[in-house]
Amino acid sequence: MNPPKCDDLDYIHFLIAAQKVFTCTEAARCQPHAGTEQAPAHDAFTRLLQRQPPDTEALWQEAEAFVETKEGLLVLDDTTLDKPYAKKMDLVTHHWSGKHKSVVKGINLLTLLWRERTTCSAEAAHIPVDLRLYDKPFGGKSKNKHFRNMLSVAKERGFSPEYVVFDSWYSSLENLKTVRSHSWAFFTRLKKNRLVNPDDSHNRQVCEVAIPEEGREVHLKGFGFVRVFRTAGRDGSADYWATNDLSMSEAEREHLADLAWGIETYHRQAKQYCGIERSQCRSERAQRNHILFSLRAYLRLEVHRLREAVSFYESKLSIIREAVRRYLADPAYILNPTA
Repeated sequence: MNPPKCDDLDYIHFLIAAQKVFTCTEAARCQPHAGTEQAPAHDAFTRLLQRQPPDTEALWQEAEAFVETKEGLLVLDDTTLDKPYAKKMDLVTHHWSGKHKSVVKGINLLTLLWRERTTCSAEAAHIPVDLRLYDKPFGGKSKNKHFRNMLSVAKERGFSPEYVVFDSWYSSLENLKTVRSHSWAFFTRLKKNRLVNPDDSHNRQVCEVAIPEEGREVHLKGFGFVRVFRTAGRDGSADYWATNDLSMSEAEREHLADLAWGIETYHRQAKQYCGIERSQCRSERAQRNHILFSLRAYLRLEVHRLREAVSFYESKLSIIREAVRRYLADPAYILNPTA
């Protein structure tokens, strides 16, 4: 059997350099010596995506060197990779999109992100350490099962975070008990109808309980004592935050909420700069591999940002700037003089 003409690093570096088109055909066209027998054809990249087992362990092997397993936060959230025109693409179902504020077609990606705890967000590391794709409509696991599975894997890898941070979608009793079973503290939001007992009388919805600015210790039905906080939105709505760290202050809650927002920055950068939602492959395995390679590309850009203080935008633009410089030195599209 002939050895493959391209490997995962060839595809990852293509994702870093590419600006608009992220297809196997374009990957082949951009290779050094393209069009010769030495360069891989587009079929080589297609085989790479379709044959290589999508193993998330490869992401962890590269990310491990850049995290402190005994410090920082573990933040979990999901995002929808837009696939509005996909008709025969595996893993594509309908999901709520915070970007579009409606239900859209796409692939739902869950990421466990290690977030460095620092006061300066620009200097903080955002390192993806695990990922899952929601595939319950195809016989796979639910989001909550993926959540618990990723926490178990993180425990096996030696993580002992200061807090595990997640949204209200993942704040079920089973999930909260799973975090507690690992001897970790959690910081999450609660739906307004969650039942709590504030004064050892009877359970009532958390939205009916008077919560002072510094928070209030209550008994969460089915779990135990937690500290809850209430924050008001500009539109008059309210958010309810909860933690099993009963000594948390309002200043600490506000700081953790700001840190948790870093995963939204990660989602935006992976989509804008790594082509994570641009693959046109139809098969499930190819989509899984493309998404995994995209996050490994993100990791390289993030490490470069931390080391050199260079943004993702500037890193990508510098590649194009060099290509433009070479073209200007020897322009190809010229007109013959008419005079």
